[in-house]
Amino acid sequence: MRDDGLTRHPCEMDERRTIKVSKYLSKHLRHQPERIGLALDEAGWVEIDTLIAAAAAHNFRFTREELDHVVAANDKKRFAVDGTRIRASQGHSVEVDLGLPQATPPPYLFHGTVDRFLDAIRAEGLRPMNRHAVHLSADRETATRVGARRGRPVVLPVDSAAMDRDGHVFHVSANGVWLTEAVPPRYLRFSEPR
Repeated sequence: MRDDGLTRHPCEMDERRTIKVSKYLSKHLRHQPERIGLALDEAGWVEIDTLIAAAAAHNFRFTREELDHVVAANDKKRFAVDGTRIRASQGHSVEVDLGLPQATPPPYLFHGTVDRFLDAIRAEGLRPMNRHAVHLSADRETATRVGARRGRPVVLPVDSAAMDRDGHVFHVSANGVWLTEAVPPRYLRFSEPR
């Protein structure tokens, strides 16, 4: 398939093109909107027509149909569409207020990582790094997939019930990612990687 940036029918989007558009959206809706001249509102929304025009002005073309395909096909539901607007569901490094209500977590949540980060996590716990919150998964399988993006995964159970009792605040994004400011080491259950 040619990859010349020309528009095509969404049925013609192969996996490579879908991933390319998804990564472009993530980069500009979560981390660098200003790079293509976008201004997200306080909740992270931007008009879809504005996004498409800004991308085209920076030599990355896609149609509304392609955008809709990427949003619908993304198994992690990274993006939310509300009429004529779009935003990333979570994971921003730019300042936004997603307006997520406080939520009571399940007794345990999970964090996927890799062995090379365990010493720092034992010492400091989980920190948001360049994001606004620590991302946690409701199940081991999802956390395993998250950790596997960086190597052999290690899944750390988080005693979220104890955190909640101790006053830590949790939110859950529209796509089911649990968010909290930080996870101190005492709430983590370490097990040696297999």
